[in-house]
Amino acid sequence: MNSSPSRRAAAITLLFGLAGGVLAPVAAAVPADSAAPAVVVGPVPGAVPGDPLADRVEDTYPFFSTTADLAARGYVEEEFYLSGLADGWGIDGARVATDVPYTTRIVVRRPANPGKFNGTALVEWQNVTAGYDLDALWNADSVTRSGSAWIGVSAQRVGVDQLRGWSPARYGHLDVTGGGAYTGDELSYDIFTQAGAAIDARGPGSPMGGLEVESLLAVGASQSAGRMTVLYDRVLPQVQPVFDGYAFVVGSAPSRVGAEPVFQVLSETDVRSAARPADTRQFRRWEVAGAAHSGYAGQVYRAPISERDLGGAPEYDCDRPPFSRIPMHHVTAAAYKHLAGWVERGMPPPTAAPLEFEADGVTKKRDPLGIALGGIRLSQAAVPTALNSGDNTGESFCRLFGAHVPFDEETLSQLYPHRGGYLRQVKAVDRDNVRSGYLLRPDARENWRTALSSEIGRR
Repeated sequence: MNSSPSRRAAAITLLFGLAGGVLAPVAAAVPADSAAPAVVVGPVPGAVPGDPLADRVEDTYPFFSTTADLAARGYVEEEFYLSGLADGWGIDGARVATDVPYTTRIVVRRPANPGKFNGTALVEWQNVTAGYDLDALWNADSVTRSGSAWIGVSAQRVGVDQLRGWSPARYGHLDVTGGGAYTGDELSYDIFTQAGAAIDARGPGSPMGGLEVESLLAVGASQSAGRMTVLYDRVLPQVQPVFDGYAFVVGSAPSRVGAEPVFQVLSETDVRSAARPADTRQFRRWEVAGAAHSGYAGQVYRAPISERDLGGAPEYDCDRPPFSRIPMHHVTAAAYKHLAGWVERGMPPPTAAPLEFEADGVTKKRDPLGIALGGIRLSQAAVPTALNSGDNTGESFCRLFGAHVPFDEETLSQLYPHRGGYLRQVKAVDRDNVRSGYLLRPDARENWRTALSSEIGRR
């Protein structure tokens, strides 16, 4: 554990577990400055397939349970209830309440075998922009191959309210508002921190199944990154630290310089001007050319889950074909590995070139094909077969999806008259990105397989 003595003061109190099929508290995470422990209950029974509206909890299943075959990857998915007393905080950092009762849920996806665990726990603040809990940063391939654990925390009222209606038997007792007294998510900061303390706790009955966490990383995307920014800037200076490091993805990042390192990873969508903070010994910012705030890979993963749990996947009428196919998740996977090394060994991540802007400071520079210049340039942007952009317009969330417009045959023939030339370019770009630290080798191999299976240069 890469822990300070104050953080290690977050202890675990063992209670009692499942006996005779009866769900009971198993452990309590005790933050150093908390008056009472947060009690962990579970694992909660029930798994897919099931009926969210069933009367018995064991006949239901966790909302947005992953469709990935975790067992084949040596992983398990378990859900727990987390109850305790939380303080309330305003967005200005003022403490507005103390010791307010709450009950929420956490979802844990972890290696079944402790020997396969790499020591890194990614604790995600679930995103609720769409009106329900969204595990925006979960990626089955990158998490499971690395041996990390992923934990989703339901910290906000909107997500919990949706859960209560979705499965009353499973979630009807959850409440993060103090019985309706605090509906502005004032309790969310303390709830998220207490969830982290529970994951960090050791001993039998831990929601981590006995796995020993070495790097406890708080991660959040978009709206969740905004909540975490308030936590880091305004709340954290007043409480004992729990997390070793923070990753802010496609969203805001703190301005305060604290003891815990901060990694901000932005898509092209999120970079709106040339004004940006400088990298420091405690802060890194990466910007990914052509990537979208909410891109193709996430949409493909979530579509069948939305069909199952929400009755259908949303459709959008955007002005250009939506969903950039620049694999932003490849870059975040590299960022998580760097962040773990940062907190464990004091090794700051590499810096990266920013996206380029015209003299007005708000118009992105683009090449003749329309692709943004500068930034981290994955092979899908540097050796393009389509226009992938972070920008789009149209209804609803279209502005977040970016665009993907395949090149016509004439353009492809001009760019890549010979297949060998195309393949050599892909390999060279990916090799450079691996050496620079922006891309992991397994993802480079995936890119290579995709290039080999394409028809580019065969014409």
